[in-house]
Amino acid sequence: MAKLRSKQEGRGREMGRLFGSPARNLVSIVGFVLLVALAAVAAYLAAGWSLPDALYMVVLTIYTVGYEEVRPIDTPFLHFVTVALITLGCTGMILLTGALVQLLTFNQIQSLLGGKRMKNDIDRLKGHVIVCGFGRIGLMLARELADGGAAFLIIERSEERLEQAKALGYLCLQADATDETALLAAGVDRARVLATVLPDDAANVFITLSARALNRGLQIIARGEAPTTETKLLQAGADKVVLPTHIGAERIAEMVLFPETAAFIRGSQQMADFEKMLRNLGLDLEVVIAAEGSPAEGVTIGELEQRARGAFFVVQINHGDGKVVTRPPRETGIVAGDGLVVVGRGVGEVNSFFATPANRRPRAGRTTF
Repeated sequence: MAKLRSKQEGRGREMGRLFGSPARNLVSIVGFVLLVALAAVAAYLAAGWSLPDALYMVVLTIYTVGYEEVRPIDTPFLHFVTVALITLGCTGMILLTGALVQLLTFNQIQSLLGGKRMKNDIDRLKGHVIVCGFGRIGLMLARELADGGAAFLIIERSEERLEQAKALGYLCLQADATDETALLAAGVDRARVLATVLPDDAANVFITLSARALNRGLQIIARGEAPTTETKLLQAGADKVVLPTHIGAERIAEMVLFPETAAFIRGSQQMADFEKMLRNLGLDLEVVIAAEGSPAEGVTIGELEQRARGAFFVVQINHGDGKVVTRPPRETGIVAGDGLVVVGRGVGEVNSFFATPANRRPRAGRTTF
């Protein structure tokens, strides 16, 4: 990604050297023409002309209209002023016309080359990551991917957000990610991972269905807003589902119930790096609470890990009385309300052992899903 960004900047500098700065040239020439016009008006006023006559004469001369003079040019001073105005004013207008043509041409060429260059850059991608959506989560995800040196492409429909992504040096495609044509243009058949992080659950489900149909071997990570969407996304073909609201609530619960443990796990760069390393290995570090009536209540840590069949293991237990046990013995008993720091292979699998059946099935009003 860094190589791609430096290559794009290099091409931009080459275009700048070739054409200069059309906008800066235009501003300079307009300033020159205005300066000549003001000097000529001042000269005609000094010769005794009225302001309307002086302005009229300057405009006629600069634009080379060729009407007859508003007043006789019958003195050496007026001859000098008029000849200078013709020479400098007409030259300024020629330069102004050229600068306008240059600006329009430059923008058209830049747009044409920019679109072609973007298509070439996308066509060269292989084993890349496709990020659908550049909202708050898309922005944070793109930053993490860029820091990690991963090749990725952003699909965004909003022109404003697309310009923001381009300003950060990210490779972008302005399109609707729910359209299969957009996914094909992004190289979904050659991609390694697709992350759909739109705030619209229905759109994420549709994108997941389309991407899975276009690339059976693609790893799809989808964002869900409502807890009920997780099942739909998994059925649509998503490999993993992330529920930002659920994760945020868990983090807040950690800080409220076990502030010291939360500060230790989430509060240092060393632990953040450790979590990244675990994620690279397909593992998650979580703080979970043994709810009353859950499979974890009333059993020992050894029995719980045996039931989990390697899905996770417990590295710390926070008892309800405030006692914290690091590397707890396998015979340590678990009671309702205990907080356990676990390393596991998926939040969904871990949660099934610590939540009550009612909590594992989301509710909305009187309806249980």
